[in-house]
Amino acid sequence: MSQTQSFEKKLEQLSVVIEKMEQTDVGLEESLKLYEQGIKLTRECQKIITDAEQKIEQLMEQSGE
Repeated sequence: MSQTQSFEKKLEQLSVVIEKMEQTDVGLEESLKLYEQGIKLTRECQKIITDAEQKIEQLMEQSGE
């Protein structure tokens, strides 16, 4: 799975987590689990973005820009 597909998949999963958390019938324990899952997915997405930014910076440096 490419990094882009992985990123898109994680965003999709995060969207599902948010939708579940917005439901009024979710209990405290389930909400905490969903919150933890959301934080994990957010951190994973941020890492992918950071890695992509670093790669772009390296490519720009190599091309002399």
